[in-house]
Amino acid sequence: MAIPLDYETLRVIWWALMGVLLIGFALTDGYDLGVATLLPFVAKDDAERRLVINSVAAHWEGHQVWLILGGGAIFAAWPFVYAVSFSGFYIAMFLVLAALILRPVAFKYRSKHSDAAWRSRWDMALFVSGLVPALVFGVAVGNVLLGVPFRLDDNLRSFYEGTLLGLFTPFALLSGLLSVAMLVLHGAGWLAMKIEDGPVLERARKIGSMAAMVALLLFALGGVAVAQAGMGFRLGSVVDTAGPSNPHYAHAVAASGAWLTNYAAQPWTLFAPLMGLVGPILALVGIRGRNHLLNFGGSALATVGIIATVGLSMFPFILPSSIDPGSSLTVWNASSSHLTLWIMLLVTVVMLPIVLAYTAWAIKVLFGRLTMREIQTSPDFY
Repeated sequence: MAIPLDYETLRVIWWALMGVLLIGFALTDGYDLGVATLLPFVAKDDAERRLVINSVAAHWEGHQVWLILGGGAIFAAWPFVYAVSFSGFYIAMFLVLAALILRPVAFKYRSKHSDAAWRSRWDMALFVSGLVPALVFGVAVGNVLLGVPFRLDDNLRSFYEGTLLGLFTPFALLSGLLSVAMLVLHGAGWLAMKIEDGPVLERARKIGSMAAMVALLLFALGGVAVAQAGMGFRLGSVVDTAGPSNPHYAHAVAASGAWLTNYAAQPWTLFAPLMGLVGPILALVGIRGRNHLLNFGGSALATVGIIATVGLSMFPFILPSSIDPGSSLTVWNASSSHLTLWIMLLVTVVMLPIVLAYTAWAIKVLFGRLTMREIQTSPDFY
């Protein structure tokens, strides 16, 4: 079968597509997680909590498609990455999945009983289902930047030598808190577009302002930490970018400050950290000026910029090893076969626009501000 795109190009395309799927998840389900995290702080009684919950109730299930697509893409396009990360981060992944499983149960059962204590417990479950994934995803990214403690033997069997508590280093915690602040800001931006003016929205604006400043500060501190600690890895030998997918064929070494070298080599990549810095500022201006479109747009820009900064800084690395840099997984040594990537690309060209179109259509159809009156009188809301 003749494949019109060479192996190197397909690998780069799938690296970019993986980033698109991760950003898609953060932009859509990210504000669901942010709203859930905000729930106990912006809503003080049952009616207010129902207003907040129903702001995302119509969308959250559809948004999980992005997470499924991301996991599936990693499994199919980057099998080594899937095997090492999902086994090494098993307990952390279990925490995330447990929280995400808790979310639909809380949505469905909260309003089955009018007892205040019953609803309060499910509201706390929703809070946990928002905070835990936001924190753990950020901690995971921080650990990837530091390098993951795994090695591959001669038979390409992976051995993870870290612990759950070992994931929570100061830099990883900074990354986790940045993730929480970023998604809380995004959730506050969604509430600004979705619910009526009132005390709930005022509280969301106040917390959103704080989240914007915290996200800006933590993102800047993260950049300083990467520079000061000299984080990074580089390829220690010439790599055949169209060669076989075998991690032992591409030797990597730890290199001080390597995560910053892509910006010097490719200055256009600076747009990513610039978006990560400008986004929270625009969101803050939108909050202060009561411009909900600028508020949400700024939070979305911050989300895209922060995630893109990580990917562009690390290229071509996907999962570097801190204990055996030679086992590091890169764009060039961890992908599926040439034919597999090509067939998957053809499927993606058809399916991704459908997912995008459906997501846009669903948001358009269900768009509009929720009011307290609707929540209290309509039987269709949670």
